[in-house]
Amino acid sequence: MKHARLIRSTLVGIAALLAFAGCGKSERAEKQTAADVFSIEREARGKRAFLVVNAPAKWSIYAGDSVEKIDMTAPLLEGTQTGRVELPLKNANHAFFRVKSTLGETVLAERHLPMSGGYNFRDLGGYKTVDGKRVRWGRVFRTDDLNKLTTEDLAYLASVPITSIVDFRSESEIKAAPDLPAPSVRHQYAYSITPGNLTSADDLNQFTKKQTEEFMIEMNRLFVTDERIIELYRKFFKLLQDEGKLPLMFHCSAGKDRTGMGAALFLASLGVDEKIIFEDYLLSNRYLAGKYEPLIKKNPQLEPLYRVSPEFLRAGFEQMKKDHGSVENYLRKVLQVDLEKMRSLYLD
Repeated sequence: MKHARLIRSTLVGIAALLAFAGCGKSERAEKQTAADVFSIEREARGKRAFLVVNAPAKWSIYAGDSVEKIDMTAPLLEGTQTGRVELPLKNANHAFFRVKSTLGETVLAERHLPMSGGYNFRDLGGYKTVDGKRVRWGRVFRTDDLNKLTTEDLAYLASVPITSIVDFRSESEIKAAPDLPAPSVRHQYAYSITPGNLTSADDLNQFTKKQTEEFMIEMNRLFVTDERIIELYRKFFKLLQDEGKLPLMFHCSAGKDRTGMGAALFLASLGVDEKIIFEDYLLSNRYLAGKYEPLIKKNPQLEPLYRVSPEFLRAGFEQMKKDHGSVENYLRKVLQVDLEKMRSLYLD
């Protein structure tokens, strides 16, 4: 109990630091599909779009403002080349794409959103579930802080259009760096995952690297056991089950811990394999490198505060399995998630 209070008390200290930075050879290979081979990338400056082709194929790509409005009468571009191919979009808005190819068809959007004023902005669509379905693009987004978004960033988010924002930061974080919501946003929710007394950044600076790693592991256990935090994730899932609140964006300061657990629980509720869930979780290390590398160099013993490790998320998942038998049981019984409704809303 005493250790749990310490974990609770240190959450805001972490947030303050984060916010400061502004199969075998004998097995037959699985056949590649269009979803495996094709992806979309966008550049932050100018929002230029590229089709990335990772295997030889003949392809045609079509675009639209929504999946339902993709114009299939004329391709945006056709080709056989591999690599990174720029797409001739008419504007800098968010778009959805359909690729028809000799490897099959797939719907695409960019995984990493092209933000000049943000780092860890991601669409949680496109992931494959254990029963072969795909998470719909453009419905739920995970991000880091929103206080430095540019006019172009906000216009792009409005074109999604983002309707709801869930903010997991503390009241002090929100006050210090209030969100800049896109014009399309109609609902904002402050679900602050920062219970207990506060610990200053000076206290955190006394941690050794091993103590910091142990702290992060315990914090992820707390995310799924502390009743106050559970209630906030329960509210979060209620919003996710309300189609009128979509598309929805959720975030904290770095978009990796409080948001990382939220994203992992969301994907788990849809039946995405744990290996893929952990891969998504670890992408934060790639996208946050430019944001936190200077702080890691200054305080190397605090590196675990600025990065994610499989052991952190695994601690939370193992705790759910230990206490409830499975993550699915935890979602149903503790967070009161209607898994069937979630899958009807988010899977194709």
